[in-house]
Parts: sequence; structure tokens; C-alpha cells
Amino acid sequence: MSSAVVLDKSFKKTSEIALPESYKGIKEHNLYLYVKSYLASLRANNAKAKKRGEVSGGGKKPWAQKGGGRARAGSITSPVFVGGGVAHGPSNNRNYDLKINKKQKRLALEYAIKQKAEAGKLYVVDSLSVESGKTKDAYAVFKALNERSVLFVSQSIRDEKTFLAYRNLQDCYFIEASEMNAYLVAVFHAVVIEKAVFDAFLESGSKGK
Repeated sequence: MSSAVVLDKSFKKTSEIALPESYKGIKEHNLYLYVKSYLASLRANNAKAKKRGEVSGGGKKPWAQKGGGRARAGSITSPVFVGGGVAHGPSNNRNYDLKINKKQKRLALEYAIKQKAEAGKLYVVDSLSVESGKTKDAYAVFKALNERSVLFVSQSIRDEKTFLAYRNLQDCYFIEASEMNAYLVAVFHAVVIEKAVFDAFLESGSKGK
């Protein structure tokens, strides 16, 4: 079974924590549904084209109905005229939200966690705190991991010094436990979680099953 890598204060591997057996049967489709829903919720939905009834002008019939040899026309706001309304254009009142229930969200996160563990990219540490508050010290942590991009998950980001130390690092994202979701876990190359957060996550999963 896949396991999380336990790191010491120097971010060196010391042991492993096996994921629960229940993680074996989780289907990838749950992650697909969550990512689709998550990305849909980020859509700005501000594209808007005027329809023929919203374009100014058009009160007068452009030309007589008969006798001109041209096709009949009732208004210059018609989509066939330059400057007229747009037929079937985008509307900013569309709702892009896709519903996904609480159980699917949990399964999606568990699957993303399992993927990282199987790849050997799920790390557990006692603390991510950077007491100095300096970015160079946070960078030393990132450098020790030797990963392309890292998601750091802390029990809380009330420690402003630690948050500021990680904030400006490229290819790093520092969040607290309540912000952790399947999309973020999946999109980063590696995930580093504080042990208190990891234990609480596994415990909450066992209670819900």
C-alpha cells in the first residue's frame, strides 16, 4: 500500500506512514468531477454581447418593403447588418457552477493524496514554521526537498512570519489545513503536510466511513 514519507527537522527521510486500506478502491473519476467543478467555479463569466433588442437605433425601417429589389428588412439592429446585434452571442447571466456533493469532494481529495503517496511525493513533517520569517530560510526548506513545485499545508497560517517567508517563493504555495483541496494537491508536484494536519485528515476519514 502507498505511504507518506516522514521527514525530520532537516527534511531528511526517517520513516513512512501507510495510508488506510480503504484508499485502494477510490476511483479517479471523483477527482475528475471535483477538478471540473473547481475550475468551473473560477470562471469570471463577464463575456457579454448585445442582442438585437439591446443595440441602439433601429426605430425606422431601412427601406421600403417592396420595389427596391433587395431583401426585406425591418431594422438595422438585425444581426445581418454591420453594427447590429449578435446572434447567439455570450451572455453574462449564465451559471457555470457544477454541483458536487460532500462525499465526492472527500473521495477526490483522498484519491489525490493517494496519487502523491504512490509517486513518493507526499511528505509529512512535524512543523513548517520559519521563526526568522526570512524567505531565504523558507527557500532552504524548498531546496532540501528537491521538487519541481511544492504545496505546503500547515495547521494554521496565523504565524505571520512563516506565511511571509513562504509567500514570495516561486513554485511554492503555503496554505492552512482548511484550504486543502483535491485540485491543489493534484496540481503541485509534491505535497508537504504537517503531521497534526495529516493525522487529523486520516482520522476524519475513518469516522466518516
